[in-house]
Amino acid sequence: MESIQTKSSDRRVRKGNGTKQIFALVSMVGFAGSAIFGIVSLFGSGLSSQHRQKQATATVSQESLLAAQERGYETVLRREPQNLTALEGLANVRLQMNNKVGAIEPLEKLVKLNPGRADYKVLLGQAKGKK
Repeated sequence: MESIQTKSSDRRVRKGNGTKQIFALVSMVGFAGSAIFGIVSLFGSGLSSQHRQKQATATVSQESLLAAQERGYETVLRREPQNLTALEGLANVRLQMNNKVGAIEPLEKLVKLNPGRADYKVLLGQAKGKK
């Protein structure tokens, strides 16, 4: 006869494994995108016109990579609205995309969930335009 506590523990382990898989997927996409971006930059040092063309392509690739990461973090947050890793990742990606307004919401949640973290407060102030 299996106890309720064991069943509950098994459910938590299965839920944790799903979360780990999502984070692994997001990490792999980020790593692959970074590697591709590095390779494109390395081989893109040909003629200046070709270099500019490849640089524009790399910029588009970087933007699409950041957009993919943003969607991944949003997916995690739909399932787990207080996931600190996803909130921090979403805020960082949006700041990299120069989307300060979009970074405010996850930063506010991070400050609320971690009132002792001064770095979150500083980033929130910077996103809101405060010095």
